[in-house]
Amino acid sequence: MYDILNSINAPADVKRLSAAELKQLASEMREALFNRLTKIGGHFGPNFGMVEATIALHYVFDSPADKFVFDVSHQSYPHKLLTGRKNGYIVDECFGEDSGYTNPEESGHDFFNVGHTSTSIALALGLAKARDLKNDTENVIAVISDGSLSGGEAMEALNAAGELKTNFIIIVNDNEIAIAENHGGLYRNLSELRDTKGAASANIFKSFGLDYIYEENGNDIQSMIALFKKVKDIDHPVVLHIHTKKGLGYELAEKNKEAWHWTMPFDRETGKPKFSFGDGESYTGLTINYIMKKAKEDERFVVVTPAMPGAIGLMPEQRAELGDQYMDVGIAEEAAVAIASGIAKNGAKPLVVTNMTFIQRAYDQISQDVCINNNPVTIVLNFASCYGLTDVTHLGIFGLAAFSNIPNLVVLAPTSKEEYLNMLSWSVDQTEHPVMILIPGNEVTSRPADTDFSEINKYKVEKAGEKIAILALGDFYPKGEALACALQEKLNITPTLINPRFASGVDEELLTKLKADHNIVITLEDGILEGGFGQKIASFYGKDCMKVLNYGLNKEFYDRYDPEELLRSLGMTAEQIVEDVKKLI
Repeated sequence: MYDILNSINAPADVKRLSAAELKQLASEMREALFNRLTKIGGHFGPNFGMVEATIALHYVFDSPADKFVFDVSHQSYPHKLLTGRKNGYIVDECFGEDSGYTNPEESGHDFFNVGHTSTSIALALGLAKARDLKNDTENVIAVISDGSLSGGEAMEALNAAGELKTNFIIIVNDNEIAIAENHGGLYRNLSELRDTKGAASANIFKSFGLDYIYEENGNDIQSMIALFKKVKDIDHPVVLHIHTKKGLGYELAEKNKEAWHWTMPFDRETGKPKFSFGDGESYTGLTINYIMKKAKEDERFVVVTPAMPGAIGLMPEQRAELGDQYMDVGIAEEAAVAIASGIAKNGAKPLVVTNMTFIQRAYDQISQDVCINNNPVTIVLNFASCYGLTDVTHLGIFGLAAFSNIPNLVVLAPTSKEEYLNMLSWSVDQTEHPVMILIPGNEVTSRPADTDFSEINKYKVEKAGEKIAILALGDFYPKGEALACALQEKLNITPTLINPRFASGVDEELLTKLKADHNIVITLEDGILEGGFGQKIASFYGKDCMKVLNYGLNKEFYDRYDPEELLRSLGMTAEQIVEDVKKLI
């Protein structure tokens, strides 16, 4: 099955192949991709569409002397297959050896651990600048695709590249789609350039002062080899605009590019997922139901997303139904937040939706454009948890500490579906505060909840007790319930169980009252401890005799971990915490 691929141990081996063998290599590489993706999932469409161009890159250039930088790494699997990492695709037992992104720890052919978008041009430009300072002569190639051009960092880097006077090659892999459909005037220009085979008078790349070449046959190896030979060792910056088909080689992926951008393990014959999460409720489903209902009831309500409708599972037909009450600004988190601030300022009701890992790029806009102005923007974030996304580039565990310390921003951590929906409804309609809501990372739970959260930083005592108080934040509330039961069973102590709800502030009145009949406070949070919720509580009790035990994650870049194993290693099971309490009493 892998006759030619098995002979490829380094890029130099690609250069020995004939045209027919290169074509066969492309077929075998897709089989290798199928082997991995059908079994463990991953980015499908971007990689299937980039096979031929990657073969040509390694046929013409000399990696790692010539340096490739892949944007987001969505399309880096073929590169890995040709740089000594094919076992991560053709040997099932080796899947764990290979991450889903470029990774310098895996190979000298990778230069950055990258999983966020719009970065490749700037990173590669830095490599080129260092090359020039050292008087070296290698080619530096940035690959950008999947809607990433609309990101501010990509635009800023194109602008800077326009002044470079040495070798710099930017490959714009134009597959006509981001994760969902592309948005913004930039992509109308790309469409015009495709339609005119690069001859349109309007050309965004030339406007930056860059040389430009269009290649229609981005999935033809020989066409790509000829193109790359033409620009190898070029003495100025050039954009190679190549037209490719996302998902090429799998009909289902070619027809439904959005659904096949990334996939769970699936059956190749049917395309259906191998694993089912059941028909139960999900927080994303609850969010969609709220959005569709709210949009019908309130014409001033609008959903704003930076190319991430999938963060809450908002499908194309639902986006179409929302019409003008849905705004995708493209991959541009900073703009999404600032636009939402303007919407709120002018009397409408914006709801920003994306993942925690991506909103981190808009920290300044949240602080400056929203919170200094105290505009009532609601930001709903998925994967703000140790559960869910576990790749090092997509961690959501830092957001709670990062955002809960911005003045004026109310950060809410719901514990159940009722509380989540009530927080969402309250936040969108109130006009006093910018609000960030962290979608729980655990399964949907159901408990009665308040409907009004206007008394900021007011915690809720769910079960009154004595001696020990447990403050279990957000989706760690069930862990607080389990700990309360364990303390009762093991130590015959009935603790007070508190649902803080507000991650961004301290309920000084309640914490003061606890001093009367409690001597231990335990905090549980789904995020890093440093700068997080628990440290706020510990700081409040700093001058008192109260013992405070904080449980959360370390300030560390975890990678591809098992959440339950990680929490156990951090001493966060109920049994482990009970043992810690024993030592104090």
